[in-house]
Amino acid sequence: MDTTERVSARRVLGLAVPALGVLAAEPLYVLVDTAVVGHLGALPLAGLALGGVILTQVSTQLTFLSYGTTARTARLHGAGRRAEAVAEGVQATWLGLAVGLGVLVLGELLAAPLAGALAGSGAVAAAAVSWLRISLLGAPLVLVAMAGNGWMRGVQDTVRPLRYVLAGNGLSAALNPVLVFGLHWGLAGSAVANVVAQTVAAGLFLRALLVERVPLRPVPASMRAQLGLGRDLVLRSLGFQACFVSAASVAARTSTDAVAAHQVVLQLWSFLALVLDSLAIAAQSLVGAALGGGDERRARGVAWQVTGYGLGLGVGLGVLFAALARLLPRAFTTDAGVLAEIPHAWWFFVALQPVAGVVFALDGVLLGAGDAAFLRTATLTAAGCGFLPLIWASLAFGWGLLGIWTGLAAFMLLRLVAVVGRTRSGHWAVLGAVR
Repeated sequence: MDTTERVSARRVLGLAVPALGVLAAEPLYVLVDTAVVGHLGALPLAGLALGGVILTQVSTQLTFLSYGTTARTARLHGAGRRAEAVAEGVQATWLGLAVGLGVLVLGELLAAPLAGALAGSGAVAAAAVSWLRISLLGAPLVLVAMAGNGWMRGVQDTVRPLRYVLAGNGLSAALNPVLVFGLHWGLAGSAVANVVAQTVAAGLFLRALLVERVPLRPVPASMRAQLGLGRDLVLRSLGFQACFVSAASVAARTSTDAVAAHQVVLQLWSFLALVLDSLAIAAQSLVGAALGGGDERRARGVAWQVTGYGLGLGVGLGVLFAALARLLPRAFTTDAGVLAEIPHAWWFFVALQPVAGVVFALDGVLLGAGDAAFLRTATLTAAGCGFLPLIWASLAFGWGLLGIWTGLAAFMLLRLVAVVGRTRSGHWAVLGAVR
């Protein structure tokens, strides 16, 4: 007897496509910002790059405000308790403001030491600090927007977040060259434009909360519950960061050509991860709602349905990029040495797309179920047993990009075994409005 229930493909895509727009908006804005600042010269561009790396590392560790909030909100929404679902968004917003203010204060204190540690005490570090001190003013606003994305995804509204993010980033992209060149603010103009984008987006998310007419007072118990889920997601994120920073470090120690080739393929990997992650967001929202509504059949059906979509999309992307193997790398570089190194990573990148499609989809399923502790353990185990040993063995034995990307393959395959096994077990399918 069939024990699963599907949803329409239109409904999945209706959640996934706008979510992809939100995920892609920030990287696209960064490209615009980089292009504008690049015309100021090498020093401001280097300062932007270094400051951006520091700020990105901070925000990356705090994505639980989006993903954790979605998991909790979706269950309440599925149980027909919309007001309580939105109230989770209120508490996530208070939490984002509190954490963001802490990031702002610590960031202002540590901006110079961090930049100096990464780039020394020269002009590049000074430029990074000048950009970072202004950009940090937007840290609480970034986290408010993350919280807003989280609760809106949970109530299955991914269209409004797209509008809000595009409004902020679109205004900022138009303002950026005016501030940088028109008002001659230089690199500081780039930072101000960033804060403008964050202010507009955060303001729109706050307005969306106000019109819901739910209580706005902080509830410490609810925030503590969100932090418990956030702890597991932060540890999981730190595992990812340890792997990819180590990979970049080993590639840099291999050769200039190797690190350049690694950067090209890794950026393509990161971009396609956004595409696949949009399906995970749809899965998270739909699975959480089904479990919150007490419908285990639908939760299981959505899990395997979205996994099938992820596999199909991953196969399609793999075929596409296999066909582009000779052409696309030349859009990034004409250096013969770099082009010679790229195939060592390229075919791993191609072959892993179907695996990534399944893994990211099931990550979304388990996140929607609130199974963050399992995902934390699975990710850290895969990193410790697969990716990291092979990365550092690559340095010791001179395996280069072949060793690094073998490590990534081992990492993904171990995660695949873990999430497929967990999903098949059914232990994640805990019913109820709150897990």
